[in-house]
Amino acid sequence: MKTHPPRAQAAASAVERAPGASGAGRRRREEGAPSGWDRYLTLLEDERIPESARRWYMVRAQAFVEAMRPKRLGELTAEEIKAFFPRYAREQRLSDWQYRQTVEAVRLLLVPLGGCRAAQEVEWDFLAEVGQALPMEHPTRMGATTPAEVIDGSPRYNAAAEARPLLKQMAQVLRANRYALRTEQTYVDWCHRFVQYLEDHSRHTPGDYSSVGKAEVQGFLTHLAVDRQVSASTQNQALHALVFLFQHVLERPLDEMTFGRAKVTPRLPVVLSLDEVRALLDALTGTPALLARLLYGTGMRLMEGVRLRVGDVDFGNRRIVVRNGEGGKDRVVPLPKRLMAPLRAHLVGVAVLHEEDLAGGAGFVYLPHALARQAPNAQQEWIWQYVFPSARLSADPKAGVVRRHHLHEAGFQKVLKAAGQKAQIAKRVNSHCLRHSFATHLLQAGYDIRMVQELLGHKDVATTMIYTHVMNRPGVVPVRSPMDVL
Repeated sequence: MKTHPPRAQAAASAVERAPGASGAGRRRREEGAPSGWDRYLTLLEDERIPESARRWYMVRAQAFVEAMRPKRLGELTAEEIKAFFPRYAREQRLSDWQYRQTVEAVRLLLVPLGGCRAAQEVEWDFLAEVGQALPMEHPTRMGATTPAEVIDGSPRYNAAAEARPLLKQMAQVLRANRYALRTEQTYVDWCHRFVQYLEDHSRHTPGDYSSVGKAEVQGFLTHLAVDRQVSASTQNQALHALVFLFQHVLERPLDEMTFGRAKVTPRLPVVLSLDEVRALLDALTGTPALLARLLYGTGMRLMEGVRLRVGDVDFGNRRIVVRNGEGGKDRVVPLPKRLMAPLRAHLVGVAVLHEEDLAGGAGFVYLPHALARQAPNAQQEWIWQYVFPSARLSADPKAGVVRRHHLHEAGFQKVLKAAGQKAQIAKRVNSHCLRHSFATHLLQAGYDIRMVQELLGHKDVATTMIYTHVMNRPGVVPVRSPMDVL
């Protein structure tokens, strides 16, 4: 393992200072009474932690103990334990794997070894995931990067040297036409797959697309349906991407193409009953519990929730402004009364983290479009900070700025799935089923479908009609969130 010499020396010093490595610790071992650090080393062996990593586990655990002084481990609260990791990650500039190692080192110290009661309330799996840095191709970071830089920096396109000019051109056109960043990412990816298909299944000359047309597109879509056995919606998504490629990039529209769109079979959404929602939320603790309650109580999509900014939470009017939702539109959703106090308490901790970032010369967040240039100081303002920030800072080498992005959505999905299994819910539990449940429970409560359509941000009421499991009647405003009737 590569380390910087000063850090390695500090690690060695920390291990030597640990009680188990001191002269008193050696005497206790000789007398048959192992010290706490001796028992920690034994635990690392029992957990099959590689010998080369044990010293670093000791360093992380020792740093935690030092940071908590003068409190004893048994006196700590769950919030004090969780607050350690963002500070330590910022001070040590930890990478993803180093951050996860720190979380695991402290968990082993507090749970199986120390029996710390407060540590039982810490969501360790989620804590390890929230330190995952957003990759450059993540839509949140793509907005601050040119399309060419995104493609050059993404490992998925490393073997596509011949196709890169086409991919970059397509991404540039998508960005210029203000397509959603996830649409840009998806369409470019389908273009990449189409080029790979041409290289594997035709006599196509790499880099020359003048002879590529309807037959190749039909062959690719058939390949997806027959060989890859993709769903009808996935096949249609690929078709839309290729239609865009030929019409706007290659400037050879496929109007004459006769390959029809695959018929999408209507699927009923996964909806949890009120009892199942209660069981699921009760199986969650800490930040995941708050985020899950917020998604269910407002009907927001997962990305809308994790990208929520402090200034968009209006406690005075009990509402949340969802910015740049699907279709680039803003909308307003109700802020459940029962979540106001927990959300305020959560933001107190976020404010402390932000103040520490500012004191350390950081505190920047990504701002949409040209706002960062128009208002340079806004990046550090409190109202622009994420409500659910990542536990780690991320360096932007191009801009020379260290930012704190929102937490990675994948970590929350894993914890939510585990909570569904813990609650013994025999359904496919994910973040979107909370949104489905929000809509269905509002309709069951008698709210008008047009009201639900507006809250969900659906462009067409036909999309909302899927939730009409019961007869609806004219709604009554203001809307009372289903979170408030649990």
